Amino acid sequence: GADYEGYFAPASGEAKGLVLVIHDWDGLTDYEKKRADMLAELGYDAFALDMFGKGNRPESMDARKAETGKLYEDREAMLTRVTAGLAEAREQSGESEAVVMGYCFGGAGVLELARAGKAGNVAGYASFHGTLATPDGQSYPDGTAPILIAQGGADTSVTPSEAFDLSKTLEDKGITYELEVYSGAPHAFTVFGSDRYREVADEESWEAFQSFMERYLGEEG
Repeated sequence: GADYEGYFAPASGEAKGLVLVIHDWDGLTDYEKKRADMLAELGYDAFALDMFGKGNRPESMDARKAETGKLYEDREAMLTRVTAGLAEAREQSGESEAVVMGYCFGGAGVLELARAGKAGNVAGYASFHGTLATPDGQSYPDGTAPILIAQGGADTSVTPSEAFDLSKTLEDKGITYELEVYSGAPHAFTVFGSDRYREVADEESWEAFQSFMERYLGEEG
């Protein structure tokens, strides 16, 4: 019942597949649009969704905590918005099979979709310095698509121990995963122009993501 605005970046030629991008805690900004454009240059249709609503781009830390807090406390609403974003991405692209990726808060949305197991035709999930904890009462269903976790070794917001806890959960469930940990990388290490940006960690995680997509997107069976 609310208006949302996303950003669609079509592949220049025939698309290799579709990528859904879920934003950080400041909403859909030029950062996610740039990532979508980068994916389009690589030959993928990319759609950056809006989780907060049209025109809602919180600027202060308190406002960002408030917006994300609403969805952390209402996981059904979080899942509804991610699912709607994926449906819109598929409509814009015409491609059905997708990889879903997200940054920080967006990583929580990625894993929420993975645990729900209801998206259909998702080839993989990727979280970049994302929220990784599994809410009480949730779990990953059998047959969950592969998951890529890009983690900063110096992250104090989401610590490496949380990443390893998730890897153990996925290992025990028999779910394919890849865990990349980058030394000296703090939380939000991929954010261009910020004091937390770490070029090596950003470039290596982006290369890992490209390899991940090439491995699973469009894979037969």
